[in-house]
Amino acid sequence: AAVPPPCSLSASVLRGFQCIPASDVPAADILAFAQGLQNKPAELSGAQLSCLARLLAAKNLTADFGRYPPDLLLFFDPAEVHGGTCGAFYARASRGNLELLPGGSARRRELLRGALACLGVRSRSLRPEQLSTLGALVCDMEPDTITASDPAVLENLKLCPALTGAQRDALNAVLLGGGTAYGDPSSWDLQTLQSLGRLVLALNQTTVSLVAEAAREAFGRSIAAAYGSQGRSQRENSLTLLRAFTAASASSHPRLKRSADCCLSVPITASTVPDPFLLLIYDTSEQFDLCLSNEVLEANLGPLLEQPLPVEYLRVVKKKLEQLYPSGIPEEQLKLFGPLSRQYTAAEISQWPVTSSDTLSALLDPSDGTWGAPQVQQLLSRYLALGGTLTGPLLWKMGGRNLCNLQEEQIEQIPPEAIRTAGHLNISSCSQTKKDQLYRRAQEAFAGQAGTTRAYYCQIQPYLGGSPAKDLKDLAEAGVAIDMDVDTFLALNPEEVQKLSVTDVKNLLGENLPYLKEAENETSVMRWVKRQSQRELDCTLGIGLQGGTEEPGPTGTATPPHPTASASITPAPTTLPTPIATSTLPTPNSSTGPHKAPTPSAISPTPPNSTPPRASTAAPGAAGSPPATTQPAPTTGSIVPYSIHQSATSSWAAP
Repeated sequence: AAVPPPCSLSASVLRGFQCIPASDVPAADILAFAQGLQNKPAELSGAQLSCLARLLAAKNLTADFGRYPPDLLLFFDPAEVHGGTCGAFYARASRGNLELLPGGSARRRELLRGALACLGVRSRSLRPEQLSTLGALVCDMEPDTITASDPAVLENLKLCPALTGAQRDALNAVLLGGGTAYGDPSSWDLQTLQSLGRLVLALNQTTVSLVAEAAREAFGRSIAAAYGSQGRSQRENSLTLLRAFTAASASSHPRLKRSADCCLSVPITASTVPDPFLLLIYDTSEQFDLCLSNEVLEANLGPLLEQPLPVEYLRVVKKKLEQLYPSGIPEEQLKLFGPLSRQYTAAEISQWPVTSSDTLSALLDPSDGTWGAPQVQQLLSRYLALGGTLTGPLLWKMGGRNLCNLQEEQIEQIPPEAIRTAGHLNISSCSQTKKDQLYRRAQEAFAGQAGTTRAYYCQIQPYLGGSPAKDLKDLAEAGVAIDMDVDTFLALNPEEVQKLSVTDVKNLLGENLPYLKEAENETSVMRWVKRQSQRELDCTLGIGLQGGTEEPGPTGTATPPHPTASASITPAPTTLPTPIATSTLPTPNSSTGPHKAPTPSAISPTPPNSTPPRASTAAPGAAGSPPATTQPAPTTGSIVPYSIHQSATSSWAAP
């Protein structure tokens, strides 16, 4: 019989795909792909990088970590990092993009704890050589660590995606202390302000007011010069800086008395629309309204909407467009709407002339903000009513969240060809009814591959949350290992999971079966275990799951459980020191533990359930061995010498 084609290891397949069975991909292909990311970066999500890290571990390819990009190292198991190389590992991993890991997640905390243990850190004061290794990991430290550490900590803070208010206060305290490489703020010039990098976004008014006015003005001009080439998010940061530096000079530039019925500045023209100072000159929506004519707006709508206009300014633009186009907005203008489109109601959208897939694609751009469910439903209805058809690229642009917001009858209108060419969409936010619908559509789309189990599984996997138990049993009994990852298993319909036998689950998970032990506190797993015979759990699975039903013994009493450990599962010893008493056990619902790779829609940490702690489970060792149940490592003391900060979710800029 012909060997089924393996799942292709490429960015297009990894896009939204939770994990590929390691047995499907040769070690050489995995290695080449991972190393290639360093020379030609691909935009992979945390889930995809977690998948790739697991594949490397399964093939015993994690030891030479210097060949992989720093982002990938964030998803390596710290238990595989040995004492002799831990410093080099954490120095490289700390250069990765921490935003790939949800703030406060178990994996992110474990990464910092591992680095501190490797460096022997036992106090809040970090030395320069320690800071050099920790890199961006310092972003999760408490404010008192920032103020207690060597002033070189400022270079670490430049790497932080965001800082909390307390961390910004600590940063300003360090700068005002005068012992930094930047000197006292009163001595700063343009070069100093530029060398501060993104730290300048965190400067408070006290610090900024100490900077000489000439330096502030020169810095403002440099920001303005770069403004034209920046995207909308960069322009928001630039405006934050311009406002802060303008506010510091407010006392020498008194504000004019406001009037409600006239433009106090010069009228807005085509040449002033792209001006970086536009929102500073016309600093209220009232003045913006009074100084912007309908004629200038109509001729310059695109450039104007490239400015990071606040909501109240967008409402002014919307009002003027209603005056300009009382019979309806032309489709060519709709394509330029960007964030303005989110200001329209479903009733207003129902009048839009959305006849082109290009128009719909432009309106669906996720960088322009989030659509409400009624809005996106109406947008799609309008497009279909005017003769449009849904394609794979449009579904991908729409994304799983918007797809889940569609009405059930709209989902029924999605052609199979669109599902087949849409890539792997994340439909985790869908209701169970919609998951069932999308699964049936996907079945139809991939029916041609149903005869090749692995190829079919690779395509249908994102939609298995809507699969009935019968189809899952067919996959389990196909005679071809699919090695379903535990993330996919946990995303199955919980009611259908209860209908699976112990053998079904064993055959579905294949080589990933040991990871089910790490998910034993998930609700669907606990419910399933309670329905199974404990003896069958022990004898068939052999991974230590407890809680099944007991069979009566010879005397009529229940036979106590005797956990059976698989002979192939061996504990992977850890060589990392554990200097703190803080537990590093994975939380049951953590989205970043070894069994739970984060999905693209998981951008925020999930609070753990209030379940009792359990024994930790080692992730696959360097040789790719499955995890083994181990006892928590003893701590070296009862005093925590440092504290780990819950990561910031706020922006860099101070309010």
